Amino acid sequence: MSRPHAAAILEDSWHRQVAGAMRRRGWGTRVLTYTGYGSVERVRVLGRVLMTRRPYAPAAADATATWLELRTADHERRGWRGFFTTPAAGEPLTVRIGEREYRTRSNRSGMLDLTITDHGLEPGWHDVEIASPRAADTTAAVFVVAPDQTFGIVSDIDDTIITTTMPRPMIAAYNTFFRHEGTRRAVPGMATMYRELLAQHPGAPIVYVSTGAWNAVPPLTRFMRRAGYPLGPLLMTEWGPTNTGWFRSGQDHKRACLHRLARELPEIRWVLIGDDGQHDPSLYGEFAEQRPDRVRAIGIRVLTATEQLLSHFTPIATDDYEQHVGVELPVCRAEDGWTMIEQMRKALGSTTSGAPRA
Repeated sequence: MSRPHAAAILEDSWHRQVAGAMRRRGWGTRVLTYTGYGSVERVRVLGRVLMTRRPYAPAAADATATWLELRTADHERRGWRGFFTTPAAGEPLTVRIGEREYRTRSNRSGMLDLTITDHGLEPGWHDVEIASPRAADTTAAVFVVAPDQTFGIVSDIDDTIITTTMPRPMIAAYNTFFRHEGTRRAVPGMATMYRELLAQHPGAPIVYVSTGAWNAVPPLTRFMRRAGYPLGPLLMTEWGPTNTGWFRSGQDHKRACLHRLARELPEIRWVLIGDDGQHDPSLYGEFAEQRPDRVRAIGIRVLTATEQLLSHFTPIATDDYEQHVGVELPVCRAEDGWTMIEQMRKALGSTTSGAPRA
C-alpha cells in the first residue's frame, strides 16, 4: 500500500491531537446518523461519529426525527456551526438489525459506511440500531428497495432542488456558512415533480447525490422537509485532504455514486436529474453511454442567465449540452419543475416498456 498523501497525514495528526485534548476534558462522542439504502440482499448504513461535550444526550436522527424535534434541535442555525466539528476516528461501532450484530470502526473522517449482507429486512423503511462505547445509542433509517422495483430517481442538490449559485466559491461559502437555513430558496416545482413521479411508482427510491460535505446533511435535511422533497439518502463527500491529494474530485464522487447504485440496485432504470451549472450533463451522458440499460431519462434544470453569470462569471449557452448524451433516450430541460414535469410525463409515458427512445 502506498504512503498516504502528506496533507492527509497532517490532517489526521491534527484531528488526533484535538480529539485527545477533548477526551482529557471529559468529552465523549455522538453518532450522527444519515439515511441508508439497499436491497433485500444488502443494505448500506451511513453515519458519522463526532466529538461532543454531551455524549449521552442523543441528537435526533435526520431521517426519523419528528418535525418538532428538528425545529427545537437546530432550527434556523447558521451553516458554519456544522463545519466546526471534530471527527472521532477509529471509534468502535456496533450495528444491530434484529438479533444480528455487525461490528466496525469509524474511518479517518469519523464516517460509518457499512454494507451489510444477509440482513433479513423486508422492502420498505426500517430503523437499525447503532451503538458506540462513548456515545448514546441511536437509530439510522434505511430504505430497502423491493426486488421487482424498476424505477428510481437520482437527483443533484445544488441549483437543482435548491438555489445556491454553485460553484462560485465566495457566494457558495456565503450561502453555506452564513445564511440562515430559512433564507434558502427551493427551485419552484421540483418537489412537486418528485412527489408525482414517486407516487406513480410506489416503493421507488430517490437518491440525492452532491459534491457538498457530509457536514451539510442536517441543515439540508431540514430544508428539504420544509420544502416538501421526498425523503431519501443524501450521498455527500468528505471535505479536506485525501490519501492521494489535497482535494477530492466532485466529478469522480458523482461518477462513483452512479456506478455503485447501478451495481447495488441492478433492476432500477434511473431518471437522472441535475442542472447545467456544473458537470451534470456530461456526467449523466457518460453514464448513459456506459450503462444505457440503467437510464430511463435525463432531466436538466436550465439555469437562468443571472444564475449562469453568478456561477461562471459569464453567461453560458445551454442549448448544446445534449451533445453529451450519445445514446437515444429522453432528455428534458426546463428552468423549473413545473415545466419539466410536463416533459417528464411525455418522456416517461413513452418509455414505460422496451428500450429507451428519443
